[in-house]
Amino acid sequence: MGKEQAPISDDEWERFLREAEAGGSGAPEEPSARARMVARRLREEEAAGRAPRDEGWRTYQPPRRGGRTGWYVVGVLVVVGLLVVALAPWRWAGGGGEPLGAETGQPSQAPPTEGIEQPPTLEQPFRGSPAARWSDGVAGIHLPAARATGWMSKEQVAQALERSRDFLVASSLDPGVLRGERPADAIALVNPHQSDVRDFLGTAFREPSRENDPLLLFSRFEKSDVRVVGDVVKTRGRVSYREGERGALEVTTDVTYVYPVVRAEEGSDEVVRTIVRREVVMSWDDPAKVVIDPGTFSLVSYSVDTTNGGCDTFTGYLTPEFGDERTGAGDGATVDPYDRSTSMDERMREGGADAECGVATRS
Repeated sequence: MGKEQAPISDDEWERFLREAEAGGSGAPEEPSARARMVARRLREEEAAGRAPRDEGWRTYQPPRRGGRTGWYVVGVLVVVGLLVVALAPWRWAGGGGEPLGAETGQPSQAPPTEGIEQPPTLEQPFRGSPAARWSDGVAGIHLPAARATGWMSKEQVAQALERSRDFLVASSLDPGVLRGERPADAIALVNPHQSDVRDFLGTAFREPSRENDPLLLFSRFEKSDVRVVGDVVKTRGRVSYREGERGALEVTTDVTYVYPVVRAEEGSDEVVRTIVRREVVMSWDDPAKVVIDPGTFSLVSYSVDTTNGGCDTFTGYLTPEFGDERTGAGDGATVDPYDRSTSMDERMREGGADAECGVATRS
């Protein structure tokens, strides 16, 4: 959609998309994230036997609770460490047992709660957390085996999966981006001809808001306020794919990132964790059917669920709270941020559209 076009209602979009799928002559060649999101939602709800929801552009924005599942935690201790040291990942993770194997499918239950009484420290920032057994950075993002799909050969699918993971690294793990820098490498992988996404990205960093929030896609902290402890971010997640519209390769990424942070002031030693679960759906389109630059993907949808990253604050940065800043319990759903046994869509529905902030059971 171009900027100068009049707004189009969801009903009109849905009617248009049904006609386009039936072979209508007016289907756009330039990709639209809004059109893809509506089409994907319709397919999923029809498959599940549910009536379509009356939702608008950026349907997968986080609800108030989900997008900022505040650090309004019941029964989680936070305190103090003394030394920053560079140790091997599984030594400084604070124990917690043997590393977990790759997540190859949706888990059946949440991680156990033993060890939760142990607070994080500068030396062991993942102590007392299920993330102590998770992998470091990119190693925690599992890629499936490639097979020929849609317009792509097996080799092309493998390359697209690697590049999809590259986007996750550049958007959520890159040290410069975590310090608040513009995620240029990640943005370079997004189809520049996707005008609605281009407009979103242009606005999100200049004037962040609920609708145009860069945290939907990127993890960023304001370096003058907060710094990440050490150089390890724990991750757990998986990547899946299927044939999408017009024979495209549609890749779904669902990853939880655990960031241990302290205040930026010299000598700060209170460690808290910000936990971000982000789902990004990408379409690697056939250039014979869609206007796209080589080596880029079109965005289909993106959503985020955050614990201790700020609740109803839209500064463009994750804003964790420390001991003397916590404001008490929220009024939304109670959520275990480490529980990956429910889908992001279910997590969003559980939060409820009217909840101000949710309650995280642990950090």
